[in-house]
Amino acid sequence: MAFEARIARGEGVEAVFAARADLLERALSETVARGCAGIVSFGTAGGLAPGLEPGSLIIADAVDGPLGRIPIDAAWAARCVAALAATPIKASVRRGTMAGVTAPVVSAEDKARLHRSTGALAVDMESHVAGAIAAAHGLPFIVCRAVVDPAWRTLPRAATAGLRDDGTTAVGPILRELVREPSQLGALIRLAADARAARTTLIKARHALGEAGALRAA
Repeated sequence: MAFEARIARGEGVEAVFAARADLLERALSETVARGCAGIVSFGTAGGLAPGLEPGSLIIADAVDGPLGRIPIDAAWAARCVAALAATPIKASVRRGTMAGVTAPVVSAEDKARLHRSTGALAVDMESHVAGAIAAAHGLPFIVCRAVVDPAWRTLPRAATAGLRDDGTTAVGPILRELVREPSQLGALIRLAADARAARTTLIKARHALGEAGALRAA
């Protein structure tokens, strides 16, 4: 999450993040209280739709999660899509629903089940929280998320072992998990390659959206 925030922040854009929903809600509420024109859920996601490769970029139509279906600002999302249309990542942009969950979806079987029940393209743990805060304060809201792990990939336990509540990563728990079960190393290396693809997409998207002024809520 820290690397996502580093990509997102810039002139006129404040980045907040946390792994725990209550901490994220608090951070967003404090930011809104200081003054905020809109909220963008920006970062990575897990793929749910078959065929979505790592690095695919989701500009969501809505978020379907534990708080119900949360709409996005259609005009703002359309401006983002238009800004990306003239860039090399145009072919990777997808429109559709983002699923919101309260715990990581790690297995290919669980991803397939969630895709069938929601029709969502991808899943994350933050968009439904951000959307709820935006709705509560009457703020426009959009989602811009790059796929890391595709639908067919099951994450190794080491991938989530080091995630702290504040959204940063502790290396120690990951290493201990690998020592306990070294066979996870191959899957972790594949995940690192997927993460690089997502990071590259996010950097390119952030640059294009910033250049076009599309990150400013109308």
